[in-house]
Amino acid sequence: MAKGKGAAGGGSIRKKTVLRDGKEYIYWEGRVTVGRDPGTGRQKQRSFYGKTQKEVREKIQAAAAAVDNGTYRDPVKMTVAAWLGIWQEAYLVDIKPLTLAAYQAAIRNHIIPGLGAAQLVKLQPHDIQLFYNRLGEKLSAKTVHNVHGILHKALQQAVKNGILGTNPAAACTLPKHQRPEIRPLDSEQMRQLLSALEGDPFEAPLTMALFTGLREGELLGLTWDCVDLDRGVVTICQQLQKQKKAGGKYYLAPTKNSKPRTITPAPFVVEILRRQRAHQAEQRLIAGPLWFNPDNLVWTNATGGHLVPYTVFRHLKDAAASIGRPDLRVHDLRHSYAVAAIRAGDDIKTVQDTLGHATAAFTLDVYGHVTEEMKQESADRMEKFIQMRVRVK
Repeated sequence: MAKGKGAAGGGSIRKKTVLRDGKEYIYWEGRVTVGRDPGTGRQKQRSFYGKTQKEVREKIQAAAAAVDNGTYRDPVKMTVAAWLGIWQEAYLVDIKPLTLAAYQAAIRNHIIPGLGAAQLVKLQPHDIQLFYNRLGEKLSAKTVHNVHGILHKALQQAVKNGILGTNPAAACTLPKHQRPEIRPLDSEQMRQLLSALEGDPFEAPLTMALFTGLREGELLGLTWDCVDLDRGVVTICQQLQKQKKAGGKYYLAPTKNSKPRTITPAPFVVEILRRQRAHQAEQRLIAGPLWFNPDNLVWTNATGGHLVPYTVFRHLKDAAASIGRPDLRVHDLRHSYAVAAIRAGDDIKTVQDTLGHATAAFTLDVYGHVTEEMKQESADRMEKFIQMRVRVK
């Protein structure tokens, strides 16, 4: 079956006999030329083994065909852990610090302990599926989905690099991820919360969060150059984040989807910002040389420093507990705004743009139940109207 001496795809088969523990074993070995070493120019050959001559011949023929059509790849003995190390160093160079930290944590805590020792080219879908199943026994479906997303990306790069023929993670079945039920404030609870926050040091920023739907990092990372008080518009292009390490510092990072957006808040919110500007000017005069606000932040402490998210959160929790909502999170203010906006008549596209969601479909997925409730309420109102007309007749 040789194509000629030294030809790529050429090969030979021979019978081998070995003696083990006084017993004779027979097997077949085939060698096939798969190309030349680009450095030395020498032929590269690969050996195949089998119990019969026919089995070895079929393996050699498959390899020869792959050489002919250009799809042959040398076997790689690299482990999954080794590839993940290469992938992190070479391909995770242009992502946000917090995203990188999340990737590294998932790889370190889950993927390497579960699959790291496996040989990359021998990794099968069922290996990954069993790994996901084990993770699902102790972690949430959302976490399993996140781990899958990272592993799938890493393996897809191996496919692009020609190391893998297909992505074994693509064939896996993931646990159903149920979005946790949101618990926004209703109109009466919003009124009660505003009353509970009166006089609180963080009344102004929390009130702005409630009536704009800003994420906590976006609120605390807002700078004056992004606020146009005359036009009544605010540009959201960054967020305040903290490095994920001991003693990590706060810094301004791009928004979640890295896309700036412009919102037009209610005049009530614009007035809050006007008062904050005047209040901050007073603080700067009092602080004198101690004032330090290099980023020109809107929400600062008495000496110009950024607000600490945890401190703001504790003040909200205290106010929320006083109105019977100790479960309330800062993010729930965002949900409360979205639900109130939809009920007030804003269309989904407008709500999407204001919240900074990537797609309107995502907004519908989160808040679609509100529109369904509104449809039912509309039907009920129409029914009452019809019944009234019938009685009149």
